[in-house]
Amino acid sequence: MKYTRIDLNEWKRGNLFKFYIDNMRIVMSLTVDIDVTPLYEFTKKNNLKFYPSMLWVVSRVINAHDEFKYSWDSGDNLIKWDYISPSYTDFHKEDESFTKLVTEYSDDLFEFHARFMADREKYRELRAIVENQPQNFFDVTCLPWVKYTHFDLHVFDEGKFLAPVVTWGKYEEEHKKLMMPLTMNIHHAVADGFHLSRFFNEVQELINTFNF
Repeated sequence: MKYTRIDLNEWKRGNLFKFYIDNMRIVMSLTVDIDVTPLYEFTKKNNLKFYPSMLWVVSRVINAHDEFKYSWDSGDNLIKWDYISPSYTDFHKEDESFTKLVTEYSDDLFEFHARFMADREKYRELRAIVENQPQNFFDVTCLPWVKYTHFDLHVFDEGKFLAPVVTWGKYEEEHKKLMMPLTMNIHHAVADGFHLSRFFNEVQELINTFNF
């Protein structure tokens, strides 16, 4: 887990970061409907599961941009991870409980999918948060039972949680397309509306590249 320590006096966003951390700890939340038809068809054609494939899509876009990779070290210094991996839930419908775990990110979809399947099997009997998880993570939750129009998840810490919190819901057919709500929450200290909007645009662009 490699990272770079950030000098606020040298960082071009340093003054904005200090303002929002010291005076106004705001978390922005935005929900956008995404057309996941190309990804859905690609997973069916290639015998992949949709959930880890969508995890990979959002992870790929998140890792392409510095604003999503900031955190704190043990000395409370601002850092930027080289990469971050999704911390997600594996739901167990038989007892309506879940496992919370991290699968290490890979630039390759098929490699990440294989890691996901291995991790899910490894922890399939666990009903808790896996211990000693890596610190370079962002949070993911999924609500596949409902197609919502808005979702907001609050992290009740000191208002210094900087990693993205990503959520998506149920996809449903609309005008021959599978439309799915996708949500991101992100601290205003590290990102603005521009960066938040770019995330959704690039998720859609990446999904559109899948051939089926």
